[in-house]
Amino acid sequence: MSQTVQIIYDGKTFEFPLVEGTCGEKALDISNLRSETGLITFDPGFMSTGSCKSEITFLNGEKGILLYRGIPIEQLAEHSNFLETAYLLIYGHLPKKEELDYFNHHVTHHSMVHESIKNLYDGFPKNPHPMAVCSAIVGSLATFYQESQTQVRDERQLEISIHRLIAKLPTIAAYSYKKSIGQPLPYPKNSLSYTENFLYMMFSNPCEEYEVDPLAAKALDILLMLHADHEQNCSTSTVRLVGSSLCNLYASVSAGIYALWGPLHGGANQAVIEMLQTIQADGGGVDKFVNRAKDPDDSFRLMGFGHRVYKNFDPRSRIIKDLAHRIVERSGVHEPLLDIALQLEEIALKDEFFIERKLYPNVDFYSGLIYKALGIPVNMFTVMFAMGRLPGWIAQWKELQEDADFKIGRPRQVYMGNPHTDYLPLDKR
Repeated sequence: MSQTVQIIYDGKTFEFPLVEGTCGEKALDISNLRSETGLITFDPGFMSTGSCKSEITFLNGEKGILLYRGIPIEQLAEHSNFLETAYLLIYGHLPKKEELDYFNHHVTHHSMVHESIKNLYDGFPKNPHPMAVCSAIVGSLATFYQESQTQVRDERQLEISIHRLIAKLPTIAAYSYKKSIGQPLPYPKNSLSYTENFLYMMFSNPCEEYEVDPLAAKALDILLMLHADHEQNCSTSTVRLVGSSLCNLYASVSAGIYALWGPLHGGANQAVIEMLQTIQADGGGVDKFVNRAKDPDDSFRLMGFGHRVYKNFDPRSRIIKDLAHRIVERSGVHEPLLDIALQLEEIALKDEFFIERKLYPNVDFYSGLIYKALGIPVNMFTVMFAMGRLPGWIAQWKELQEDADFKIGRPRQVYMGNPHTDYLPLDKR
């Protein structure tokens, strides 16, 4: 017999079923709460609200577990790559060789954008933020591929849209950077891997030969993989909510990019670099800033520590900590920001203030250092996040469209305004 939860209200008892996930999570099914009781729930930030059932990603913040389709992120980082992981998230299983070859082929051969898209870049100001450009260009893809608007759930059209988005976003992102520095927009090269192609488009120029560093390409591949999905976060929920109107995939992803732009979401690794630069400019002494972070009357915060979900450690940070060392050492350039970061980490792992509050280094703490070592400018950090998160957005959008319980998203509210106010004509106000 399935478990239920009783709610007593206005002298009446109501029973609601429990839903249990495959990893032990339990949820109270309140889908009929309003129709049976007249009540709704009040949950700012949706801290205790499940918006869907999903088979894509599981995370346990207390135990530091992150699974993509049931596979630990540590195993994927060691044995897989970004495009294989993207296939896993979107289609629900690790691909066979012929499936992966088909996927890689179409992603590779969709990387070039329509020539008219290049003209759109000329309409932006001299130095627009790359996230604004990327979102606008991604949204514009719906005008170039108009069948996506009328055939939202057509299986073949969806497959083409998936290939186009994953293939073209690195090109769109690299072009946003090239435009900001006044350099020509290079064509992608089909002979290069996914991350090699992006680095080529970012840093090559017609005046000299450019060879992609294999370690840099591998590091970028791992970072994209670690960011590929993360359950129902702000941007993912945005993609689902927009997609619930039967809006096309391009527009839904465009909205997700804007949601990711915010400093409380995708901008966290940029904030880490800016914090480390502040400490460096002050002389590099970390004790002063640690004490400021402990002071409740001081507004200074140590960025990159703690996580809204992870309450023990972020499994992704363990993977990229070693990667950060290798990339910085490979560059041959002493990076004082890494020294400061290591000092902060050592303090955080030993200081009772941080231990009691479970403020452990998260993925943003090291990812910004890696991007900086790769030569990627700080204002492109959130763009890199968007490139990584794209497969998760697509998988979540696709899962929503296939959900038997599909409904347009329409949250309720608790109205706190005037109960009734008669209209006053302008001459009597």
